[in-house]
Amino acid sequence: MLTQAMPPKPRVLFLVENAPVPTDRRVWNEARTLRDAGFQVSVVSPQRHYRRRFERLQGINVYRFPIPSLGGIGGHLVEYVVATPILFLYSWIVFFRDGFDVIHAANPPDFLYLIGRVFKWLGKKFVFDQHDVVPETCASRWSGSKLRLTSAVARWTERASFRHADVVIAPNESVRRIAVERGGVNPERVFVVRNAIKREDFREGRPHPELRRGRRYLVCYAGLIGPNDGLEELVRAVRHIVIDCGRHDIHFVVMGDGDCLPAIRQITLKLGVRDAIEFTGWIKDDRVIADYLATADVCLAPDPKNPVNDLCSMNKIVEYMAMGKPVVAFDLKEAQETAQGAGTYVASNDGSRPSALGDRILELLGSPQARERMGRIGRRRFEHVLAWEHQEASLLQAYETLLGRRLTMVASPADNPAESRDRLDDLSLIR
Repeated sequence: MLTQAMPPKPRVLFLVENAPVPTDRRVWNEARTLRDAGFQVSVVSPQRHYRRRFERLQGINVYRFPIPSLGGIGGHLVEYVVATPILFLYSWIVFFRDGFDVIHAANPPDFLYLIGRVFKWLGKKFVFDQHDVVPETCASRWSGSKLRLTSAVARWTERASFRHADVVIAPNESVRRIAVERGGVNPERVFVVRNAIKREDFREGRPHPELRRGRRYLVCYAGLIGPNDGLEELVRAVRHIVIDCGRHDIHFVVMGDGDCLPAIRQITLKLGVRDAIEFTGWIKDDRVIADYLATADVCLAPDPKNPVNDLCSMNKIVEYMAMGKPVVAFDLKEAQETAQGAGTYVASNDGSRPSALGDRILELLGSPQARERMGRIGRRRFEHVLAWEHQEASLLQAYETLLGRRLTMVASPADNPAESRDRLDDLSLIR
């Protein structure tokens, strides 16, 4: 009697340049989901704060390469020009050591399509996972000749990435429309997989009154500290609250790190609010992050309105909602789509935005009923719409379209301490 042969185990290689893994929570969730769907998974990413160049984490092979994080237009170009051939070299190492059938490239940069194109000649598939819209990022950061140069390069590489991708993955409907309308991608090959965390990720968080540092209220920010993240707006809002309004009963905590952190610290000194704001730096233990958020009365997403932020689905907003916390944000398109009734939104065209942001924080702190109601809405929306468990189906649908066959989830393998001393809770905050 003939038996039907089982299809070979599919293999996927993730390429990531701008964040290490598992710090990049989106990539790590995607990698674990595909592992649970029966894939052999390998990841290549920057080393950053991790000690090891290679380790096996929860059944996933993680390769890391050393490269500095450089700022400015020149720094970004140097970083990308150096990183792309390194990623190409590592792709060959993984090709011969582990093998792969699919290259899953997370942008930025959009140069990684060059690697996918080479391996497509060998019969491999290419997935373009568009984390950021790079042309809009250029428009948010630069002007004049710098903008013309960066925009030309960004639009060219974006078009090439769309053209060579077998499947495109977008973080929200706004970015999906860009792939279809600007990139000319077949709508049936573009899938929305939102930024999210798993339901159990922050479950161990508990309120700790000592985190308020003796003050009545705690207001938290958790995420990157970069040029588009609005930390200067946050600090100026704190100045309005503390100096203009005379409120000294609120402790502000900024969890995270980034290129702009030294400058933001200097601004707090200049504005006289250094004692009101605690900067924790990177927090690697999710339980500590969860404790801060569980203790917080209000959480902040101060990202200013610009072409890129308007299209960005913020990880931090989902994390706040998972902990049942109300969100104060500017009226960004995707921020409002994500948080909906869990957020209160400050008009971006207000000429005194920091003051308006500060006033909205004070209004919310003065209304425990509103905080409780918004937190309840956010938690419910997280549970029923935004949690990673809801994104897995779309990711698997993308891969079923890519491979032309059904995929079935299997039980997750236990994290084996013998494989690595670094546990899953060694995750840092990302935007």
